[in-house]
Amino acid sequence: MVDVLKGGNPYGSHRVLEPAGVLPQPALKLDNDMSRIWDNEILVDVDTLNIDSASFTQIKEQAGGALEQIKQIILATVAERGKQQNPVTGSGGMFIGSVAQVGDRLSERGLSPGDRLVSLVSLSLTPLRIDEIVDVKKEIDQVHIKGQAILFESGIYARMPDDMPPTLALAVLDVCGAPAQTARLVKQGDTVAILGATGKSGILCAQVARKQAGDDALIIGLGHSPAKCEVLESLGLCNHVLRVDADDALGCCNAVAELTQGRMADVVINCVNVQSAEMACILMCRDGGIVYFFSMATSFTKAALGAEGVGKDITMIVGNGYARGHADMALDVLRESQPVRELYEQWFC
Repeated sequence: MVDVLKGGNPYGSHRVLEPAGVLPQPALKLDNDMSRIWDNEILVDVDTLNIDSASFTQIKEQAGGALEQIKQIILATVAERGKQQNPVTGSGGMFIGSVAQVGDRLSERGLSPGDRLVSLVSLSLTPLRIDEIVDVKKEIDQVHIKGQAILFESGIYARMPDDMPPTLALAVLDVCGAPAQTARLVKQGDTVAILGATGKSGILCAQVARKQAGDDALIIGLGHSPAKCEVLESLGLCNHVLRVDADDALGCCNAVAELTQGRMADVVINCVNVQSAEMACILMCRDGGIVYFFSMATSFTKAALGAEGVGKDITMIVGNGYARGHADMALDVLRESQPVRELYEQWFC
């Protein structure tokens, strides 16, 4: 048991070291001293980090794909910031761990030492200490560590489901905001275009979009990898699967225009992990339509000024990773679709 301090802020501002007066996510450095906690914190022994896709892609590029260099980049970030917040993308990820200690003010939550949790808040705002990086699974953006993290009073989490492996649950919960927001945005009969539809968030969105829009609706999946495009086609979720470059705005626009006879998509969902995809999404969307930028590689300056520059009157939604009930909904997508679950088990187990 570690010492417990009184009077922690619900949003974790008491852990901010610099600059003063900001919340943990925009902070440059957090206090990651785990020798004591506040009475409204949960101390967690962490064993797995799921680095978000945009961040891990950048880290791999910076490291030239070398595992030891990837480890050093992550260790340096946590040492400097007290959290895993990529200084280039600004994004983080999530973790799996076991409860070590619960502050007195959170005793009513029914958590006990040893309970397995998946964090549903970003590592970009989570105090984290890494004692050792045990392994890096660079093909699935996961890092096995020995370390500890803090969940604040306002932090959301999910108990580990007992009907799927931990690495599978973590991979799905890492992107659970995307299918939940898709369910809110897509209406019966909508034409939906999903950029990055071949990735783990994109396939979940395609499954939900098909369910929401109906069998007669037009669902267009756009991806880059030929092999992954073939996999997406085999699932039968999309009417058309297009191989495109996400930064080729005119190419994406022309492809969707041809399929829709110029009407374009009612809803466009951006799930790619690369930069400069904003204009492709904007041009694929009809006037009065909706673009949902789930990708953390999005520049909202580029999106806002780009839409203005081409005269597109569309609603653009920031990729809020939280929606009420999003964790259960994302896990239910796997429970409801055996082909999708089998694919994710191949990828993440």
